[in-house]
Amino acid sequence: MIGATTLLLLNYLWTRFLFKHQKLDRFVEGSSDLLIENGRINHRRLKKELITVSELQQAAHKQGFASLEEVDRAVLEQGGTLSFIGKTPSAEVERHNEVLKRLDQLSQEIAKLRAN
Repeated sequence: MIGATTLLLLNYLWTRFLFKHQKLDRFVEGSSDLLIENGRINHRRLKKELITVSELQQAAHKQGFASLEEVDRAVLEQGGTLSFIGKTPSAEVERHNEVLKRLDQLSQEIAKLRAN
């Protein structure tokens, strides 16, 4: 019980300390790293971060990308999470835009019918 309390207290104090000292926090936590930019994999960064292409593909699959060819940017965040940004709008976004376009067309047709 004493050990767990000590660890929690030390973690709290360390977090508070790093919050007040941004430069030290950046040194300890590191900065985000761009692994894919403009659809091109940065193999030097992957090697530096000890991430294989297959691990990157698995992470992209978990976020809904079929392949790395669909990814415009991939960023390894400070906390170790991978963020992916797609090249093209997702199927949901395209479907939403299609529905909006069709609603506009219907609104115009209704306005014409009312005018007659």
